[in-house]
Amino acid sequence: MSSSDIFFSETTGTALLTLLGGGVCAAVTFKRSKAFNAGWVAIAFGWGFAVLSGGYVAQISGAHLNPAVTLALAIQGTTPWADVPVYVVSELLGAMIGAVLVWLAYYGQFHAALEEPEMAERRGENPGPVHGVFFTSPEIRNTVQNLVTEIIATFVLVIAILNLGLTKGVGVSGTGVLIVALVVVGIGLSLGGPTGYAINPVRDLGPRIVHALLPLPNKGGSGWAYSWIPVVGPLIGSAIAAGLHQVAFA
Repeated sequence: MSSSDIFFSETTGTALLTLLGGGVCAAVTFKRSKAFNAGWVAIAFGWGFAVLSGGYVAQISGAHLNPAVTLALAIQGTTPWADVPVYVVSELLGAMIGAVLVWLAYYGQFHAALEEPEMAERRGENPGPVHGVFFTSPEIRNTVQNLVTEIIATFVLVIAILNLGLTKGVGVSGTGVLIVALVVVGIGLSLGGPTGYAINPVRDLGPRIVHALLPLPNKGGSGWAYSWIPVVGPLIGSAIAAGLHQVAFA
């Protein structure tokens, strides 16, 4: 597989993942959306379907869509370490493209919400009032707990992905992508409450960068003080899962 195959596949797949995932957050968040207040279950399933869609689109590159997955597969030996930078750059770019597409799709809703009088009073907030469309933040700000939550949630994701390889025919049939999508739904429902379950460094960092750059009125800060946790936590959880898998099944 060439670097260009990896680049276009992972960029496209991660863009679609972020578009649909950020899109369901926007749909639930904005008052002028037909899905306003649909709730956490809608968000959890929306992100699961986002993984399903992005995963099928990016099959040619293995559908990593996530540096935590790329790291685990490199530790396992499935992905060459030389390909890791191409995967990560592609995934980050795709996540940024997806976030821009969410902004374009919900352009009117963003401005209708952020131009309300009370938003001008909240523009100094960090993170800002519509941050959840772009990136995660904790309900209770506790560095250790937030980091541990992301480690545990990503461990569940990665150990499930790695163990799919132990079931004959799953990857070939394409059922594996569906199973991973359902695992993501389960993580959202069971472990997403404390931090919003980034479980993917670029899914959080890419849109956070876009949020900082977009010319949105009264958008507030981009929560940079917290931003390292959704990056470091998933990578640690991934490394632990890959290490355990190697010890148990290699």
